[in-house]
Amino acid sequence: MKRKRKKYCFALDLKEDEALIETYKEHHKKVWPEILEQIKGSGIEHMEIYQVSNRLFMIMETTPEFSFTQKQAKDAANPRVQQWETLMSNYQQALPCAKPGEKWVLMEQIFKL
Repeated sequence: MKRKRKKYCFALDLKEDEALIETYKEHHKKVWPEILEQIKGSGIEHMEIYQVSNRLFMIMETTPEFSFTQKQAKDAANPRVQQWETLMSNYQQALPCAKPGEKWVLMEQIFKL
C-alpha cells in the first residue's frame, strides 16, 4: 500500500532588487549539504521553489507523519540551519499578510482538478 504524502504550498517575497534576487537564486543552485540533510530528515520528501518577479512559491510534499512543530524545533536547535536562515533573510521580505516573524506563508488551496 502506497503512503499518502501531505502537500503544502507557501509564498514569500524577495526584496525588489535584481542583484539580490540573482544572488538568492545562485545560493539555491548550491544549497549547503547540511541544509538538504535537515530538510530530508524532517520528513520533507519533495520540495520545489518557483519565482515570478520578486514572489516565490514553494511546494513541499512530506511524509504522512510530518510535523511543523517538530521541524521548527529541529531547525531552531541546528546552528547551521540558523546560519542559512540568517543569510537568506538578507534577500527575503515578508508578505504584507505575514504574521510578525513569519517568512513563508502557508497558502490555501482553492481549486483542484
